[in-house]
Amino acid sequence: MRGKKLKYGAMAAIGCAALGASLAITGPAAAEVSEETAFVFNTLLFLIGGFLVMLMAAGFAMLEVGFVRTKHAAAICLKNIALYAIAGVMFYLAGYQVMYGGETAYFGFPAIWSPSELTGDAEIDLSTGYASASDWFFQMVFVATTASIVSGAVAERVKIGPFFLFVVVLTAAIYPIQGSWEWGGGWLDAQFGFSDFAGSTLVHSTGGWAALAGAILLGARSGRFGPNASPMQPSSLPLATLGTFLLWFGWFGFNGASQLALGSAADAVAISQVFANTNMAAAGGVVTAYVLSLILGRGKANLAYCLNGALAGLVSITAEPLTPTIMDAILIGAVGAVIATFGAKLLELIRIDDVVGAIPVHLFAGIWGTMAVPLTNSDASFYGQAVGVGAIGAFVFTASFVVWLILKITVGIRLSPDEEIVGGDLSELGHAAGSIFSAPEGKDSVPAQ
Repeated sequence: MRGKKLKYGAMAAIGCAALGASLAITGPAAAEVSEETAFVFNTLLFLIGGFLVMLMAAGFAMLEVGFVRTKHAAAICLKNIALYAIAGVMFYLAGYQVMYGGETAYFGFPAIWSPSELTGDAEIDLSTGYASASDWFFQMVFVATTASIVSGAVAERVKIGPFFLFVVVLTAAIYPIQGSWEWGGGWLDAQFGFSDFAGSTLVHSTGGWAALAGAILLGARSGRFGPNASPMQPSSLPLATLGTFLLWFGWFGFNGASQLALGSAADAVAISQVFANTNMAAAGGVVTAYVLSLILGRGKANLAYCLNGALAGLVSITAEPLTPTIMDAILIGAVGAVIATFGAKLLELIRIDDVVGAIPVHLFAGIWGTMAVPLTNSDASFYGQAVGVGAIGAFVFTASFVVWLILKITVGIRLSPDEEIVGGDLSELGHAAGSIFSAPEGKDSVPAQ
């Protein structure tokens, strides 16, 4: 649906007039919204949605910090705030034009983005339906979300510098290229009618595929698998719970603002439905994960399962949060939680180490959510959805694997065994989380275990 973004703004004002005429005939009279008012409301929708999605960066950071061991916590915080900044810079320098330039059906040409209107303009062009900077901001925070997904999967053993180099390529090229195929009006949208309302595949599965490539080439954390495997206790499940709530809250902007217009009563109703379905898909995921954890734990519940159940429900509904009923949304989220729970078990079985469960949640549940779109949206087909999932998966995984491999061969991507034992905080930052100002002068702070 995002691929038709350029049409929505202009159509919003027209829709307002049509809606007003319709209501005049079939119901109580309603005031018609002017073109400028529609422009303001559409812009406001992008801005509110954008800063809600920006809050998801904090959610990913807290979730990841909560799941890693304490000796890596500060390094994780640095990774998350820096990847958000890098994503913004690269999307400005190249990514936005690659995604929305539209020069070809496969990608646009890299270029620095610039707004089409400025405050000092004598007259603001209202024909686009929204301020261009609001659209750029909204698109940019989605790019950062994809990079955050990768961070969680490769935590505790990836070097910070090479990870940042991967984020540069991911946000400037890999994400924008595949995004242009659908949201940029490219070949998936034009030829196959592929539908991904807010990004189950274009954002979440893309992050999952990139994470999977990195996790394979990095290998597992020392001691994670094998006969000498030892438990790796998370630093703070309460912090991970806070991160999950922040992500859940930010998701209303993620899905709701993807309606791309708030210039008519019909848009307001649609956004309300999206909010309700998004919320209840997460609820279905939590309840299902809780029941599963009781079964798998022989009567003992598992908090981590429930946190990822909520996220899997959110990822699953993201491809189509508008057309399902609330009951449909609950069921879609519930299936997503089942897939994420057993997906995590599958990764353990084949010894792929994913610290936060990003791959089962974002990749596996993202595929399910995308393939479920035709169940409630008659405009989509299972064939078109499968083509999109397959094409994007093949491209993102291959491109990511190549980039990770080049980095591994050239600069190295993994902490040394000694650095991993000490922890990323001391080995890469020189200080532990919370103790940067408290360590005695001239002495090294003791790494948390």
